[in-house]
Amino acid sequence: MPLFRPTRRDFLAVAAAAPALTLTARVSSAAEFGPVGAPNSGHVRFALGEMQLTVLSDGFFRRPVSSIAVNADPAARDAFLGAHFLPVDEGYSHTNHIVIDSGAARVLVDVGSGDRFLPTTGRLMDNLATAGIDPGSITHVIITHAHPDHIWGIRDGFDEAILPDIPYFIGATEHDFWMQDDLVNRVPAEMQQFVLGAQNSIGVDGADWTLLAPGQEVVPGIRVIDTPGHTPGHMSVVLESGSEQLIVLADALTNPYLDFAHPEWVNEADMDAEQTIATRRRLLDMAATDRMAVLGYHFPFPGVGNVLRDGDSYRFIPALWRFD
Repeated sequence: MPLFRPTRRDFLAVAAAAPALTLTARVSSAAEFGPVGAPNSGHVRFALGEMQLTVLSDGFFRRPVSSIAVNADPAARDAFLGAHFLPVDEGYSHTNHIVIDSGAARVLVDVGSGDRFLPTTGRLMDNLATAGIDPGSITHVIITHAHPDHIWGIRDGFDEAILPDIPYFIGATEHDFWMQDDLVNRVPAEMQQFVLGAQNSIGVDGADWTLLAPGQEVVPGIRVIDTPGHTPGHMSVVLESGSEQLIVLADALTNPYLDFAHPEWVNEADMDAEQTIATRRRLLDMAATDRMAVLGYHFPFPGVGNVLRDGDSYRFIPALWRFD
């Protein structure tokens, strides 16, 4: 089966070449709008049953469209993107984290990039402050997988855990993959920095790790499920309160239009193509059948919606935001 590997060099090249976010709306073929004046809010708060959920941004990054749907005909991919008012030159990825207040615990899913990945990411801590969430009040951290934008923010400038002396959780398979002896010398050169970053993050001082098995509950109402493919041990997080459920997808699906309509088209960063496709189909079927809400890490902020079955494929239905 093909193995697709993320290339940080491509991310950096695109980020360096991209213009600063404009102060006026871009109303061309793409459905993109920029802020006017003060920055827009980087957090949204809502309820799931008795839980209080806060979605927070860690920033954004751009990536070449050539890294998206790498096993599809480029013309078909570009036609799909254009028809959905999405740019055909470069993608724009949000980074949607979630803090879950369950009553007994305050759980953060993933810790973002910190200042070690891209200049447009690493805003999670600032947005926590803006949302009125004291980082010291977080009681648990779940890491869905060890890619840079999900775990590199675990360390401060002294290489110590930025949220010290609390339990951290990661899948046992994910942990064991990245922490293999001499892995850095057994991967292609473009992946070596990812390996070193993952190992340094997992090995940070001040993080007390618990290795999770699929289906394991972290605190009541919050459990992990096995969603491999993007990485070998990738996990998603299922929240349940009363009769309401939500799946924190992380990177099991990264585009709410393309991945739903064409779950068979995979991205450069999906490490196991066949497994990624199988995982996507399973998640989409589960969410559509059981009417579970979903949160996509790279979906347009705040990234929350539902899954509608549409023949042999699916559609993403953004959640209706209410002010009452």
